[in-house]
Parts: sequence; structure tokens; C-alpha cells
Amino acid sequence: MLRLRKGPRSALIAAGSLLFAVLAAGCAADRHRADPNAADWNTPALAAQPAAAPAPTPPAAPAPPPKPPAEPPPAPAPPLLSTGEVFETWVPLQDWCKSAGLSAPCQVSAAPTPAYALVTSNGVFVLRAGSQALLWDGLECRLGFAPEVVQGQPFVHSLDLKKTLEPLMANGPVTFLKTNPSIVIDPGHGGEDSGTRSILGNHYEREYTLDWAQRLAGLLSTNGWQVFLTRTNDVHISLSNRVAFAEDHKAGLFLSLHFNSAGANLRESGLETYCLTPAGMFSSLTRGYDDDPGLIFPNNAFDAENVQLAAWVHRALLQVNGRNDRGVRRARYLSVLRAQNRPAILVEGGYLSNPTEARRIADPAYRQKLAEAIAKALVQHYDIHAPNPEPPLPTLQVQSQSLDAVSTNLVRP
Repeated sequence: MLRLRKGPRSALIAAGSLLFAVLAAGCAADRHRADPNAADWNTPALAAQPAAAPAPTPPAAPAPPPKPPAEPPPAPAPPLLSTGEVFETWVPLQDWCKSAGLSAPCQVSAAPTPAYALVTSNGVFVLRAGSQALLWDGLECRLGFAPEVVQGQPFVHSLDLKKTLEPLMANGPVTFLKTNPSIVIDPGHGGEDSGTRSILGNHYEREYTLDWAQRLAGLLSTNGWQVFLTRTNDVHISLSNRVAFAEDHKAGLFLSLHFNSAGANLRESGLETYCLTPAGMFSSLTRGYDDDPGLIFPNNAFDAENVQLAAWVHRALLQVNGRNDRGVRRARYLSVLRAQNRPAILVEGGYLSNPTEARRIADPAYRQKLAEAIAKALVQHYDIHAPNPEPPLPTLQVQSQSLDAVSTNLVRP
């Protein structure tokens, strides 16, 4: 039985470890509240870092606080979108904190570049100049643009403030699904699309994602959710049909489940969670596809909910995989996400190319824990209560069964 309770590579993580001791002495006192491996999901390599946003430069005449120049330098810049809103604005972090009712950012490290902590009512955020990695109480999220320092003062891109920091700072459960919670769970691959092959033998991603999805479906159904699976057996479903399935069932959320592969690299491991890249940003991952920041997709209407959902699910799963964190990331080429008219994320639950992780993933009990972690995150943050809440999130009795024998209480398509 799962008990519900709230849960809160490198130089940045080291700064995070030092952070809490520093905060105890300073910042915290000022808290304010306000081959088979060639399938589409099998190559984990990050694309080259996004083109740098125009870095702010000091004004011609010193004036507190320094402002970025009106005309950006000739580096690639985010475009103007059809809304007419300008997204190449750099904001002094101290000014933004003041307007948000927060204490001034606290510098917690100077090397290799300055790192700053923001103490909020929903946790501590650490960001470092020149790095797109943001730490939120130890969880890694990728920014669209690396913060810059001008005359000793940190600047953050306005899109990162609006699309990452502000949504993650929001406190309390989301309640817009409260009256009729529904979700489409999408087991990745299927049929002739086997996904990646486990390095341990003749088992494939398509088997493990289906089993994981069925376990999660049973847990959520028991807790008052209406659950639909894009597939309930080993069949091929096109990506467009998976999107249409969610639309036909008027789902409140969409969750696509996958496992990863690094091909011949046996050392790569860890958890990744993806949501759609906001318009105006560059993606964390492109896999060779064009990444036009000027494009706007239907799912961009849910940018804030996407990153919230991704972070909550990601944090819960880290408690199962030993906190092997590759971060909440953003990608624009994921057609199964970008056409969704609902909050939507994709989870890569571990590497089948890594012997240690492949061994865990092959264990039904481990897949059960992965399902329980996601169920806990959804029930906790979406404030859903089953009509008969005793017992909460029961453990399904399927740990020792084969993949073919798994059956759960599902809402069938």
C-alpha cells in the first residue's frame, strides 16, 4: 500500500548542497511568501546547446540597476511572436524578486561562475550564470536561456521567469480536474514498433511501457480517476492517432510512458521528463529536427501546467530510481505532445542500455514502484479523492505475473 505524503552534474549540484547551510545563516531569515535502438525514443543524446540568447551588456552611463541595451548584439535572438509580445527582454533578478514579494537573491557560490538562491514559499531555487540548469529543492529543470551577470547583478530571461520559475513557485494543489479527473496514459511504441531492446536479453520497451501503464491505470482508477489507455495490448498506434484518442475522450491530462537507450554507451542512466518547449525558447533536445522558436502549437496554451505536471511527476519518480536525475527538459519535435489540448508530458523512466537500470526495469516490483510514484504525484497535486478512499492507492497483485498475464481495472477504449 502506498502512503501519500508530500515530498519537497558538477558544480551546480555542489552549490545546491552548500546552499541550505548558507540559507540557515542568511537567506532563510528573509523568506517572503507570495537497430531496435534506432526507434524514435531510443537516442538520448542531447542536441547541441541552444543558440545563446543575446547577453545583456552594461548601459553607456552607469545607473542603478543596470539595464540590458535596447538593441541586442548580433547573436541569434528569440523572435517576435504573433501576439506582438517581445521575448528578448532580460530582467534584473533582484528587481523581479522585489516585484514578486521575495527576498533579494542570495549569492551562494562564486566559482566557476556566480550562483544565486531564491527562497520562496514553495522551495529554494538555485541558478548559475552561464548554465541552463535550474535546481528546485535539488530537482533539475532546464531553462531556455542561461542567466547572465552584468556589473555584478544577475539577469534572467523574461521567458524563463514566466514559463519556468513562476509556475514552479505556485503553491498548493491544482484543482481544475477536481470534479471529473480523467487521463490518457500512452504506453510508448507497440506492435512492429518495438522501441529499444533491453541489453539483458530479448525484451523490448513496448512490453515494459504497457505493463507500467496498466499498473498506473489500476491505481488511478481506484482513486477516482477515469483512465484511458491508447493501447491495451501489443499493437502499433500512430502518433497522430494517440493524439486523436486523447481528444476523442476529452482527457484532462496526457501522459506518455517510455524507456530510454544510449545505444553502445552502457554508462548513461537516469530519469528524464519532457514537456513542450514554450514559443520563443530553444529546446533542450532536438534529435536533429528543426527547432524554430517562432512556432506556436496547441499545447503551448498549457505551458505553465506542463512544467508543473512534469516537475511533480519527475520528483516522485526520483524517489524510486535513487535520485538519478537528468532533469525536466523541453522538446519541440514531439508530435505526440505538441498537438495536445491538455497538459501533456512524456517520461523516460530509465535506460534499457544500462545494465543496472535494465535489470531494475525488468523487475515487475520496480515497475510497480514507478506506477505508484506517478499515482501519488497525481493524486497529491490534483487534490483528487476516491469515493471510497480506504485503502489509498492499493498495491496491485501483479508483481509476480508475466507481462501477458497483467490485467487491471481499466476504462477501455
